[in-house]
Amino acid sequence: MSIDSVEVFREKRAEAVTFIQSKTSVKPEVLVILGTGLGNLASQMDVETEIPYEDIPHFPVSTVETHSGRLLFGKLGGKNAVLMQGRFHFYENYSMQQIAFPVRVAKALGAHTLLVSNAAGGMNPLHRRGDIMLITDHINMLGDNPLIGPNDENLGVRFPDMSEPYSNDLIELAEQVALEKGIKMHQGVYVAVTGPNLETRAEYRFLRFIGADVVGMSTVPEVIAATHMGMKVLGVSAITDECFPDSLQPVNMAEIVEAASIAEPKLTKVISGVLERL
Repeated sequence: MSIDSVEVFREKRAEAVTFIQSKTSVKPEVLVILGTGLGNLASQMDVETEIPYEDIPHFPVSTVETHSGRLLFGKLGGKNAVLMQGRFHFYENYSMQQIAFPVRVAKALGAHTLLVSNAAGGMNPLHRRGDIMLITDHINMLGDNPLIGPNDENLGVRFPDMSEPYSNDLIELAEQVALEKGIKMHQGVYVAVTGPNLETRAEYRFLRFIGADVVGMSTVPEVIAATHMGMKVLGVSAITDECFPDSLQPVNMAEIVEAASIAEPKLTKVISGVLERL
């Protein structure tokens, strides 16, 4: 898949930004990305404008049935926010640059913070289905990176530092929110793989061995792009299945969505609480 030149990318982003600004007066401070089965945070939002992805120039379109595929602009936790109801994945045959495009657009619209959630398989034996986990770090096993190709120095440096992709300040803030609200929340490392199949027993053993606590098929491209542009990031995983090799059971999408619905109220309270304190 070809990679746009800096000039072509700037034109595409400018067209998307111009279109969005023609539809809403909201200047977002925060971008919130909602993962599989986690779209109901939108019900907490005072929505001013709704824009389907397919209407936005150069925007990818969600092909996963549990992803609504809309940008929502309005107030969330007292902050001007843009909320992505549905995201894009490598397994949908989108390039890393396309997956990161909405983050690039949100930054151009004014967003300085990214709050990202996902559904993930739990590999840490202390984690259980329906739990939530703060992401403290990640491992990129997608075999690609949104920064490959020409670098736009107006966005960020060629070799961005990744020693703190998930903001320690936001992690501390989320911990305070969870403690005050009596929500059990783990911390750990997220590993991103391509999917769309779930992992084998041997793969779960390997991923756990290299230091991952949960595994999923998203999040990392968006976080890399956000970090490249100097945005602060908070990541939270909803643990939707228990991926313990010695007791592994078959799982299907309906069960994953059901588990996400168990985790969602906790995740919603944490994200809303963080936004209120930003």
